[in-house]
Amino acid sequence: MEQTNTKKPKSPVKFIIIGLILLVAGYFGYQKIHFVLTHETTDNAQIETQITPVLPRVAGYVKTIAVKDYDSVKAGDLLVELDDAELQQQLQEMQADFAQAATDIVNAKAALNNAIVSLKVNKGNIDISELRKKKAQDDLQRDQNLFNSEAITRKQLDDSKFAVENAGKILDNSHNDLSAAQSRIAVLESNVKKAEAVMVVKQSRINQQQLKISYTKIYAPQGGKIGKKTISTGQFVQAGTPLFSIVNDSSYWVVGNFKENQLYALTPGKKVVLKMDAYPDLDLIGTVASLSEATGAKFALLPPDNSSGNFVKVTQRVPVKIWIDDLEKHRELLRAGLSVSIVAPTK
Repeated sequence: MEQTNTKKPKSPVKFIIIGLILLVAGYFGYQKIHFVLTHETTDNAQIETQITPVLPRVAGYVKTIAVKDYDSVKAGDLLVELDDAELQQQLQEMQADFAQAATDIVNAKAALNNAIVSLKVNKGNIDISELRKKKAQDDLQRDQNLFNSEAITRKQLDDSKFAVENAGKILDNSHNDLSAAQSRIAVLESNVKKAEAVMVVKQSRINQQQLKISYTKIYAPQGGKIGKKTISTGQFVQAGTPLFSIVNDSSYWVVGNFKENQLYALTPGKKVVLKMDAYPDLDLIGTVASLSEATGAKFALLPPDNSSGNFVKVTQRVPVKIWIDDLEKHRELLRAGLSVSIVAPTK
């Protein structure tokens, strides 16, 4: 019996499947290559905003805390109040010292007025002394004529001479009293100015103390949300010690650190796509605002110095600031520090 070899025709299905797989792989491969050639990307980016630390300007014990962790506040809201009892006591002492200084000014001005009155009296005494001296001189001249005519005795003539000399001495003393009074007035005027200057200094210290007391109430420098508090009631805080921070929740932007060979695709005003790791299905549109004038390495605490030691070339990154379009629409989803991937078309 003759056996016949019959071969089953190969099914074209697997060839079709392989062909389809190759076509799909080729399509996606082309799309990937085309995307790489026409876009620049980086995942070295994050959302930024303004974070303002809250710092006390005076030292003291925390009296009250008006906010809790992550509370929303407005600019000017009271956040923390420090105990001001000691400062108030110092202010009362300064005010009492100021009142005493005011009394010193009144006394100094009264002494000056008395000296001015005495000066007028001294000037009047000089006028009287001059009149007396002139009268004595006239009497001496008359007595000299009488003596020459032997109408009076030598003793009477000598008495007239003595009267002239006495009147001259009295006039000299009056001039000396006037000079002393004028010098005393200069001293008293200086005392008044000194007392007024002391009063100004004391008033300045009072103003400074009142300013310190106002600093015991710490207000929000900007609106936003409170970060984690690091203080509690009754705690002593030093001036300049950070209490907590306020995160500005009304303004956000993205800072992406692009490689230096990617900067050609980034110019101010260019639109880019922002992809947040927290919301992978949400694509945001951003606008390039500006590029940093220095690489990130130049802002490091210890920037590298390529002129020392062996040189190894490292691709540098440049910070790029990007505004977020439609910020108000997505503002509730944004948080400072969230990771972002940026896609920027090269054309």
